[in-house]
Amino acid sequence: MANTLLKVSGLKVAYGGIQAVKGVSFEVREGELVSLIGANGAGKTTTLKAITGTQAAVGGDIEYLGRPIKGQGPWDLVKQGLVMVPEGRGTFTRMTITENLQMGAFVRGDREVDADIDKVFAIFPRLKERRHQLAGTMSGGEQQMLAMGRALMARPKVLLLDEPSMGLSPIMVDKIFEVVDDIHKRGTTVLLVEQNASRALQLASRGYVMDSGEVTMSGDAKALLSDPKVRAAYLGE
Repeated sequence: MANTLLKVSGLKVAYGGIQAVKGVSFEVREGELVSLIGANGAGKTTTLKAITGTQAAVGGDIEYLGRPIKGQGPWDLVKQGLVMVPEGRGTFTRMTITENLQMGAFVRGDREVDADIDKVFAIFPRLKERRHQLAGTMSGGEQQMLAMGRALMARPKVLLLDEPSMGLSPIMVDKIFEVVDDIHKRGTTVLLVEQNASRALQLASRGYVMDSGEVTMSGDAKALLSDPKVRAAYLGE
């Protein structure tokens, strides 16, 4: 069995008196693409924020590469290879595409940044075509590509994707999922958080279903995709 890179055990997160995540547990193994699905408000984004140190956890444990990381900040985690593409993309709108990619490599001290930018351009040819364009003038789908490319510049061991298809046109949704699949096949371990349950489970090897702050189902992604409860709740059948 592959090594477990990320392990979340009994995670609890609260906003004031409201408990948004209620004892969530799951793991991501080396080489996997794992999907975390659920309706809006299920606690998926909050879970990712707690893992990456942008939201404090009030209980439970988070291990990355076999070591506890709860309480560490995003900066330290990115340097260790735990990198998130946030919901809403978060691009630097007044910087060019190339400058955004360079920012993704800010934590690195090597001399291979330009070579890695070329690799990102190979994955996202549209970014190469517009490399001198300001990020804020791009479409939502193009900014999503840029956010993913910027994350890859940090050379992630585990890439966390938070709702990458949200708000995009159907054509761009297809493109984004193709790219997620490509990134995974190139060797990056991925945790994909998505409301588009069907597309997410089609890509994944394993999946977890969140509802009201809890993991209610888990298992082989294809089995979840064919499960009547999942199909009724998330696929409109």
